[in-house]
Amino acid sequence: MEDQKRDGKIWTKKWLCFDGPVDALWIENMNTVLDDNKMLCLANGQRIKMPETCTMMFEVQDLRVASPATVSRCGMVYLELVHLGWEPLITTWKEKMEEEIPEPYLTTITDTVLEICRVVLPIIRRQCKEIVESLNPNIITSCLNLL
Repeated sequence: MEDQKRDGKIWTKKWLCFDGPVDALWIENMNTVLDDNKMLCLANGQRIKMPETCTMMFEVQDLRVASPATVSRCGMVYLELVHLGWEPLITTWKEKMEEEIPEPYLTTITDTVLEICRVVLPIIRRQCKEIVESLNPNIITSCLNLL
């Protein structure tokens, strides 16, 4: 939150951050909020006005189910895999597995996977011939899915 002075009053700017997968119906319903009028129209006919001090931010992995209309209403920041690397994939996987694997084991597993991947990925790139070219994040994701 950040304070802004407007009309002689101090307003606190609020950011609403939505992360996770994009559901087609949900994101289409968000279109009314993303318009200039910032009015959320619910299925039951209720309308909720979003205050001027609120800004919505979506942090999503992909926009496969979002329509071009939805995408055009949002400012996009695209981060290429080159800039992110593959390490955040392991961190995200660890966060998802916290309920499944007890903590001392989970840390050991993720530390071991990090060490192995740092050694194995350069070897794969130098010494292996791929029929279908892959990217490091794809290899890491497949490995984590197997775990």
